[in-house]
Amino acid sequence: RHFALETLPALEREYVASGKVRLIFINYPLPSVHANAMAAAEVVMCAARQGKFWPVHDRLFERQQQWASLKTPRAYFQALTDSAGANRRALAQCLASGAGRAAVQADIAAAARAGAHSTPTFYIEGGLIEGDAPVSVFRGVLDSVYRSKAAPTH
Repeated sequence: RHFALETLPALEREYVASGKVRLIFINYPLPSVHANAMAAAEVVMCAARQGKFWPVHDRLFERQQQWASLKTPRAYFQALTDSAGANRRALAQCLASGAGRAAVQADIAAAARAGAHSTPTFYIEGGLIEGDAPVSVFRGVLDSVYRSKAAPTH
């Protein structure tokens, strides 16, 4: 949550928006730690089909304390996706079809094959950063990688 709300916006401004870095998000919900993590991941993947991944992602993390302990978060998630501009009917159809769950399961399998055990985990040019590292750690790594790639070759 801290990474999503504090570190990610800085990295998006400094690296993604400038074209220096391409960010690929892979779901790795941990239901043993967060009971509603899988449901949240399914919702965000269905929102992604409408081009609403990031608005729903951001709202989920901003309001995680409100939905994390709900017994049935469906209505709360519906309100979040509505506020992000997602189409209610398309979202419901996606969830009912299992497409969101299938997308999340594929992400989980890919993350596990790559060696993820926790969230957040980051892969940068073959290197691994695990946990909520401060933005300064990312700046050091990303600036180094960018300089090496931008350096003229002889």
